[in-house]
Amino acid sequence: MNIIEIIMSAGKVSVDVALYTLLPIMVVMLIIMKYLEEKGVLDGIVRLTSPVLKPFGISGMGIFALIQLNFVSFAAPLAALAIMERRGTSDRHLAATLAMLFAMGQANVFYPLTPFGLHWGMAIMISLIGGLAASTLTWYVTGRKLSAASLRDEEGELNKDKPRAGLISVINGAGADAIRLSLGSLPMLLLSLTVVGLLKAAGVVEALTSLLTPMLEFFHISTVYVLLALTKCLAGGTAYFGVASEMVQHGQLTAQQINASAGFLVQTLDLPGIGIFLGIASRFVRLFRFVLPGAIVGILIRTLLHVMVF
Repeated sequence: MNIIEIIMSAGKVSVDVALYTLLPIMVVMLIIMKYLEEKGVLDGIVRLTSPVLKPFGISGMGIFALIQLNFVSFAAPLAALAIMERRGTSDRHLAATLAMLFAMGQANVFYPLTPFGLHWGMAIMISLIGGLAASTLTWYVTGRKLSAASLRDEEGELNKDKPRAGLISVINGAGADAIRLSLGSLPMLLLSLTVVGLLKAAGVVEALTSLLTPMLEFFHISTVYVLLALTKCLAGGTAYFGVASEMVQHGQLTAQQINASAGFLVQTLDLPGIGIFLGIASRFVRLFRFVLPGAIVGILIRTLLHVMVF
């Protein structure tokens, strides 16, 4: 096992993913989202959709987080969640929103997978179905005894106290945010891919694949998913994309397999995602036990829908 070669290889893939895949997509999408935000379009969407999504336990800021996760990045909803915490959103609404976010797919994986054959529109639709299923289960079942009383109203305009910025300011600000988010993914991506490389070199992945092969063959599931699932669980969505893109380039992963597995492998319920979301506030840690069942059910629903459709 040559550790230096593994690190260098992981570094090359990490830089390629961060600079040549994530960055261009993040720049364009963040500019669009920030421009719509400055023009008040997102506020209008929140006001229009709040009555529709209220039965699912999703409030105005929760809707904004939903839009950000599916159309910007897994990190984009962190600001909305922080605002919900600061504005005193009820425990029940927070739990439903967290379950929804954990169950849905993230834009920073959906968009880069599109050139590799992912059906983006269908993936987004199924993501929304799974997210709303997770929030509904949390709101009506696992979190039904949580307090639904908010400390203050958080349904007002998202940017009512914020001065409107010009187009150039929006472009510069969105570009800076995109660079920060893309480069910020490098350390975790590099470390994660290095760990995965070490596990492969040590024969752990091969041994796990051999151990699971009889069960996978019984359910007619390809063994190619073992490495992808291991990477996703331990290292998160960006690392999963790094491994998946490399496998596609080597002919080890097909577009059909990407689409069929997107419901299970493209979501935020992984170790990095849990750590990032729960790190916002101590209240989120306390609510996690109410959130987890709903998130798992939402992911299972997405998994079944992707398998049936693709």
